[in-house]
Amino acid sequence: MRAKTFTKYAKKVPSAWLPFADVSSVGLPLPRLLRLSLFKFTMGITTALMIGTLNRVMIVELGVPAWLVSMMLALPLLVAPLRAVTGYQSDVHRSALGWRRIPYMWGGTLIQFLGLAVMPFALLVLSGHGQVPVPNWVGQGAAAMAFLLVGAGLQTSQTAVLALATDQASEETQPRVVALLYTMLLLGAVSGSVIFSLLLAHFTPELLVQVVQGTALVVLVINGISLWKQEARNPQRVAEFKGQAVRSFQSVWTDFIQLPTSRRFMWATALGTLAFNMQDVVLEPYGGEILKLSVGSTSALTGMLAAGGLLGFYFSGLKLAKGIDAMRLAAYGTLAGLPAFSAVIFSAPLDAGWLFRLGALGIGFGGGVFAVGTLFTAMRMEKAYVGLALGVWGAVQSAAAGTAMVFGGVFRDVVTHLSVQGALGPALSDPSVGYSMVYHLEMLFLFLTLISIGPLVKRRHALLSEVPHPLGLVESRIF
Repeated sequence: MRAKTFTKYAKKVPSAWLPFADVSSVGLPLPRLLRLSLFKFTMGITTALMIGTLNRVMIVELGVPAWLVSMMLALPLLVAPLRAVTGYQSDVHRSALGWRRIPYMWGGTLIQFLGLAVMPFALLVLSGHGQVPVPNWVGQGAAAMAFLLVGAGLQTSQTAVLALATDQASEETQPRVVALLYTMLLLGAVSGSVIFSLLLAHFTPELLVQVVQGTALVVLVINGISLWKQEARNPQRVAEFKGQAVRSFQSVWTDFIQLPTSRRFMWATALGTLAFNMQDVVLEPYGGEILKLSVGSTSALTGMLAAGGLLGFYFSGLKLAKGIDAMRLAAYGTLAGLPAFSAVIFSAPLDAGWLFRLGALGIGFGGGVFAVGTLFTAMRMEKAYVGLALGVWGAVQSAAAGTAMVFGGVFRDVVTHLSVQGALGPALSDPSVGYSMVYHLEMLFLFLTLISIGPLVKRRHALLSEVPHPLGLVESRIF
């Protein structure tokens, strides 16, 4: 009786209050789309574990140098240039069963599972907490391999997921489908950060092993459920293309790079990603070392970043619905990052944990708006090969994020060393100087991003208007 009553009233809820009520289509019904979105959810969980929790644990609890941690965390992202290749290969893949995307989705999941399964043991050996003494290079090599496997698995599967969703969705719902997947990514990051902060509130090496390997099993099971019957078998597809020559990746790439705005767009994406990701490896250690926050409190910062990104996404939906140019929206996200980084910088001298958290929320907001703006620009740049177009955007973004992590950690260590030695003078001898310099450098990159975006922004009279509801959030009264 209660279920019937709930259903009765639920049907009376206006669709305007349901942000993704019109996201489904004949080719991609809502139940199957929600299952497919679980791939992005597990990616968010994995991201929260690696970038949010493990970097704090490795630097503070395990005593691993920040430069080494930044390099390890950057390895999964430095393989991102392969996304363009795997995206293109999934476009032209000729399976005996007629599949294109599924082999890359499942293969990437298995590689990711293997990396997570061996990662905690590699970290303990790397930090010298192993029971059997081994040379340093063994621990470093094992940890590097684990992070590399996770990165390769993520990059392979996620590109195929975006391409499959774009294949099966109708042209009208394609942007909204991608928006739903992006939202699930952020929800996964928020959920993962909360769960990991609770599980690791009382840190022990044994608990670290259990949490990371448990995450590996959860990712494998959820992704297996997600990809079940997502792509219909079509052996006739192989017969249709039999004997036809496949264009080389080099040929397709040459056509793409010759588009009028492609080079500047990639530069803008790279610079903005550098600006918003250089602090990833030092933000939580900053909270732990400078502001004296606990492991649980700093792990929750990833949730703050993701929550800010989610707010940025909904803000983007409102602006895109009003016809704003996607690159203009990306510029708004870039501007939002300036006060956010300022708040993080001033939280140390003011000893204000609340200001630090507010700054983290603002960084997530600005980064989310910037990411949505560049993503929608990429979706309209290349239509011949869906996988290639999304792969190029993901490759540039992820490679820049990996470079930012490495440089952020190394730069912090170098400045901190100079500060401790007194080379920067007595005014810059505080332990927070190394972190602060990273944040100031990110603000510089934000200004460079604005310079690169300028020529890409279309004038008001030339804005695209053929998609009146690009995110499916236009009529939602939550705005």
